[in-house]
Amino acid sequence: MSKTIRRAFSGEADMPAMAALVHRRPADNPHVADLPWRLSSWALDYPDNVGLWVDASGQLLAWTVLQTPFWTIDYAFHPDADKGLHRQILTWADDRARRTLGTASGHPSWYVNVFAGETDRIRDLEQAGFASQANIGEDSWSKVLMRRPAETPVADYALPAGVTIRPLAGEGEVSAYVDLQRAVFETENMTVGWRSRTLCQPQYIADLDLVAVAPDGSLVAFCICWLDKDTDPISGQVEPLGVHPNWRKSGLGRAILSEGLRRLRLLGVSQISVETDNFRGAALDLYESAGFRVVRDILVYRKDHGDA
Repeated sequence: MSKTIRRAFSGEADMPAMAALVHRRPADNPHVADLPWRLSSWALDYPDNVGLWVDASGQLLAWTVLQTPFWTIDYAFHPDADKGLHRQILTWADDRARRTLGTASGHPSWYVNVFAGETDRIRDLEQAGFASQANIGEDSWSKVLMRRPAETPVADYALPAGVTIRPLAGEGEVSAYVDLQRAVFETENMTVGWRSRTLCQPQYIADLDLVAVAPDGSLVAFCICWLDKDTDPISGQVEPLGVHPNWRKSGLGRAILSEGLRRLRLLGVSQISVETDNFRGAALDLYESAGFRVVRDILVYRKDHGDA
């Protein structure tokens, strides 16, 4: 392909092309159906943390985002792009990561997720100074991509007394959702702005944005599902799912996941994916009990950049 040119990020106007690039080779990316969730994050409020590469005609060849909430470098590139483009992306991201130290976007370490077996990408990552976290002792970290056929039967689970499951009540309930996700994951990374933007994504389906409501009206669990009609077969993805610490081991996780799976099936999805950490035993058990099976291992590569 022709020489690449890096240009500035133009905000929402660039997002359709960014998503289209992922869809050129969805098998290269663990985040396809749920890409709107990641592209809604507040990391994209900082345009300098987004890199775009185009050819002479302006066609998008690659993009990358320093995803501050996840400490992760997300990227995608054209399947026919020059092999050196991946190294360009990593060089740019490394320089940008160092420049963000001491800012709201800065982290001392950044991570890249790559499917096991992607030898070319892994070679580039290691040459760029990233190291696999799969076998480093007590703090080892890797992930898995799990999948289930939509036609697999979905079990029914009884809800705790007085608890109901329904779609999020739109913008008016965003703040309550944010409080719940912060409690579930013990981080303040989720924001009202991020969550509100998800509701405006063209791919967002309100009936797939589920919450569990306690008898006192508080939100106690969530399961957001995404549907992607641009894949063949039509696919769905679960991201995120969580249960308030006070309601764990009550069966809410299984019940709200099952409701999400049923709704995806009714919308014509053929296969459903979820990504989770290998070390999260409870999450793995939950997804396996719902018929998910590991289809690909995901390696986590880390590079340290100094003190944030």
